[in-house]
Amino acid sequence: MPQKSAYNVAVVGATGAVGQKIIQLLEEKDFPINELKLLSSKRSAGLKQLFKQTEITVEEATPESFAGVDIALFSAGGSVSKKLAPEAVKHGAVVVDNTSAFRMDEDVPLVVPEVNKDDLLKHQGIIANPNCSTIQMVAALKPLQDAFGLKRVIVSTYQAVSGAGNEANNELAQQSKDYLDGNETEANILPVKGDEKHFQIAFNALPQIDVFQDNGYTFEEMKMINETKKILHSKELPVAATCVRLPFFTSHAESVYIEVDKQGLTVPKIWKELENADGVVVEDDPTSQVYPTPLSAADKEDVFVGRVRKDPDQENGFHLWVVSDNLLKGAAWNTVQIAQTLIENNWLQR
Repeated sequence: MPQKSAYNVAVVGATGAVGQKIIQLLEEKDFPINELKLLSSKRSAGLKQLFKQTEITVEEATPESFAGVDIALFSAGGSVSKKLAPEAVKHGAVVVDNTSAFRMDEDVPLVVPEVNKDDLLKHQGIIANPNCSTIQMVAALKPLQDAFGLKRVIVSTYQAVSGAGNEANNELAQQSKDYLDGNETEANILPVKGDEKHFQIAFNALPQIDVFQDNGYTFEEMKMINETKKILHSKELPVAATCVRLPFFTSHAESVYIEVDKQGLTVPKIWKELENADGVVVEDDPTSQVYPTPLSAADKEDVFVGRVRKDPDQENGFHLWVVSDNLLKGAAWNTVQIAQTLIENNWLQR
């Protein structure tokens, strides 16, 4: 596909939380758009959306919706992506997909632009956006892997309710009000909407994100494990994850333990590599209580790292605290970045 001055872009899942963020970013970043199509389920079709002072009517997403589309940004659930992404490709579009539908497909690049943008060269029409918690972790790990080597990664996550969608946010708000008012709370969404049991998230912590697998890990945990290895091109890297949902709305936080190859490493050397990394901001001064939090990272596009410490017992072990807005860098912004990178490098051509 030759480089153009403007592109026909479709946003699938336009009325959802991530879809709304994508539309906002396309406008803020002045993305080179000729025509913008907003696509959704039949239920949401007909809604109006303002984009650059022009009112656009949301349409139902069908295979025919992608005629003439150059770039399709998907964020409407895995079943929709599996059904419609190949159809978009048939019509000539390049798809950037936010779901887990294609992430582990060997023929589909799984990309964080600051980490492995060259993998975009291998795309065959579909590019996968990694899991939100994976994105922020690998952004912090990649510069350390390049400088010092990685021998092991263990992560525990503290994830915002918005990762489960707008309904989960609404449930947290209602449960919090009911609990504080002394009323009985209802739980219908978390930890997994389609699962048998649901638990209160307000004033609670749920050590389950997504469904459990046969090995005792949740699907979210396995996504972090497998995606990290794929993005870092390190199939043999030992990675383990525990993912926990906490009662706040925005940004995921992670406690990340790493073991590096290089001996005699110091915290300032880790700071230096992180400070020089694209998209990473170091906020780390224990003497002044400087460290990132979910609130401080909200509505920001970077990945924030603090609490860097050497493990007291493991010579080459270090701990990091990694925080990022899960709807921005963890989803919408990474998606738009991928599209920008494709255009800037003239890599839309398959």
